[in-house]
Amino acid sequence: MTQRVQMVLVCEDVQHRVFTRRFLRAMGWNIERLRIEVAPYGRGAADQFVREQYIRELKGLPQGVALLTMVDGDAKGLTGRLRELENARKEAELPRPDSKHVFVFVPTWNIETWLEYLDGNIVDETNRNYPRLERERECQQHVDRLATMCRGHQLRQPAPSSLVAGCDQYQRFASNH
Repeated sequence: MTQRVQMVLVCEDVQHRVFTRRFLRAMGWNIERLRIEVAPYGRGAADQFVREQYIRELKGLPQGVALLTMVDGDAKGLTGRLRELENARKEAELPRPDSKHVFVFVPTWNIETWLEYLDGNIVDETNRNYPRLERERECQQHVDRLATMCRGHQLRQPAPSSLVAGCDQYQRFASNH
């Protein structure tokens, strides 16, 4: 069954975009109605773009539209990035978003950590030196593994805490749509 929910994806880079689109498709979502906002390459800090765009999207988020945000944890980690987004929301004087429609993925240190884990390796979320894929589209095998684990509601242990948190948020979202 294909889910037909309109979504907005705010993310840092092409790898985030490709990974997320493929994951949503693998989980049965119709991504034809997915609008994507990617940080422009070479124009400042990508995490700052995501934070600012997250606030813009929250301000104008129509009823029934889901907002998915993906930002690398970098040195701040999952908690630090979530705190940044929450502080930006408070500063903009916006109400707390409905967790049924707004969710955030924070791969820590970066998405390459998740890719390394999905290759079957044990990872350290403080290591930022996992290799990038030569081409972003090469993440399909990683997406397929994650989708299989998500459908079974069980990540291979030990799983990165940022991926556990992301899967929990995704499961809450999916159960409401």
